Amino acid sequence: MAAIEVPALAVPRTALVTGGSGGIGRAVAARLAELGSRVAVGYNSRRDAAEEVVSGLRGEGHYAIPIAIDDAASIEAARAALEERFGYLDALVNSGGATTPVPANDLDALTDEIFDRAVLLNLRGPFAVIRAMRPLMERGENAAIVNVSSIAARTGVGSSLAYLAAKGGLDSLTIALAKVLAPKVRVFSVSPAGVDTDFVPNRTREQLERTAEKFPLRRVTVPDDVARAVVACIVSLTSSTGIVVPVDEGRHL
Repeated sequence: MAAIEVPALAVPRTALVTGGSGGIGRAVAARLAELGSRVAVGYNSRRDAAEEVVSGLRGEGHYAIPIAIDDAASIEAARAALEERFGYLDALVNSGGATTPVPANDLDALTDEIFDRAVLLNLRGPFAVIRAMRPLMERGENAAIVNVSSIAARTGVGSSLAYLAAKGGLDSLTIALAKVLAPKVRVFSVSPAGVDTDFVPNRTREQLERTAEKFPLRRVTVPDDVARAVVACIVSLTSSTGIVVPVDEGRHL
């Protein structure tokens, strides 16, 4: 019997991870570096944290890059810096974002300012980064974009109505951009729930564990769970695009 030819994995040579000093971004950067990618670790204000991430990555060529996803000038400066340093991007991971917890039934507490900020950081910001990096991505090999979304977009349960609405928009954008950027660039959303990070202010590990008991897999998602899904989209799902991948211990069921 003839041997089955297994295609080579699409390991990115270069990658940009926004929110790279946060829990999920840090884990994604580590996984990509393990594969041999050169990683630009994007940060907003915590340069020290981003440089700490870079110093712990395996391999060479990594660096911390300022990129405030709510600031067009910052995004453009990052694009110019990446073009000069790399000349292309094979992977872009949009893991930057933020949330302000507001009880779902307290509509008055969800002010216009909170709502607009949620949309800015979790929807418009990732789009602005994609728009700016498109020329670099189109020069890449087996290029892929992964937007870190939230299962809240599907379940309607999250830190605020504004946050889940913004993530719903991000998933819709993922599907639309998969059509727009094909065939050169694949686009995915990875959709976690209740990740054990400090992303949601004042949320405790005990709260996460109590919630996780209600899910089929009965465990708390950790950043590396999300990172492995992100890397799978980039490296292994070479015949897929425009899909939303839950990483939620079965919460969506």
